[in-house]
Amino acid sequence: MSAQPTAGVRPFGLPARINLREVGPRDGLQIEQPIPTEAKLELITALVDAGMRRIEATAFVSPSAVPAMADAEKVAAHLHQWPDVEFSALVASPRGARRALDAGVRVVEYVVSAADGHSQANVRRTSAAALAQVEEVASRVHRHGGSCEVIVATAWDCPFDGPTPPDGVVDVARRAVDLGADRLCLADTIGTTTPVRMAELLGAVREAVPGTPIGLHLHNTRGAGLATAFAALQLGVVDIDASIGGLGGCPFAPGASGNIATEELAYLCRDMGVESGTSLEGLLRAGRIAERALGRTLPSGVLRAGDRSAGSRVGTGPSASCVQRPRMTVF
Repeated sequence: MSAQPTAGVRPFGLPARINLREVGPRDGLQIEQPIPTEAKLELITALVDAGMRRIEATAFVSPSAVPAMADAEKVAAHLHQWPDVEFSALVASPRGARRALDAGVRVVEYVVSAADGHSQANVRRTSAAALAQVEEVASRVHRHGGSCEVIVATAWDCPFDGPTPPDGVVDVARRAVDLGADRLCLADTIGTTTPVRMAELLGAVREAVPGTPIGLHLHNTRGAGLATAFAALQLGVVDIDASIGGLGGCPFAPGASGNIATEELAYLCRDMGVESGTSLEGLLRAGRIAERALGRTLPSGVLRAGDRSAGSRVGTGPSASCVQRPRMTVF
């Protein structure tokens, strides 16, 4: 067992707190067979009970393209019962933004892929065309008193085009902010980045848009997700996405695996003295609910070890890269 950090001391230059966003109800479920709205709300309830205060609840996208998100309005209609939680929704078009706002969502995430191949597969538009719509989306959101985040998908690699040129990502980020984005999120859509590549791109984007909050959305296809998240914390990134149980993937990015697992990141932070605001035991309960809803076990190592002792300093189990999932997202 590792030693507890000395009180008040955080090694490696780590922040005092992480601003964790749970994306399981959206990214985690979007490649799955649709589950009942009631099951989604049960999962959201468990996540809130576990301390999550930022939750990506759903996506307002084409029901024919992503059937699992067809009940977006129904999910959104229940979110008012948790007024202290920041609920967000992903959109891929101005029409999606309008639907989200009409449903009462005020934190909207708009996706722009930095790679044309993924953009065409994901939203049937070039990257330039998707980027040009940031202004309309952001303006609409701002008129409703909301906040617009632009998620830059395939920020490191594209399943169709290969490595994404960093200069192109920087250009997308700069232009998105110029067009009204309040914040950015760099997405490792297919889970191939590593700490050094992450740090290099993050530095370049920060230099291009100083003062703009930048978060990370990491997948764990090659098992480097947590290592990359740890490196990001050392660089002062506190806005990081994760998905309960390691669920997730992109329907339009062949080979994409699940997100980094919320409970694994929360466990790592807890053991390093970084506050996440969550209860590990509560996250394990949420993971069990997700497993029941989907009818299968999830890849999280902490979730597996939690069978033995939810509160112990548990070890790690199978990584998300070892689990077969449907190959089909919106980012």
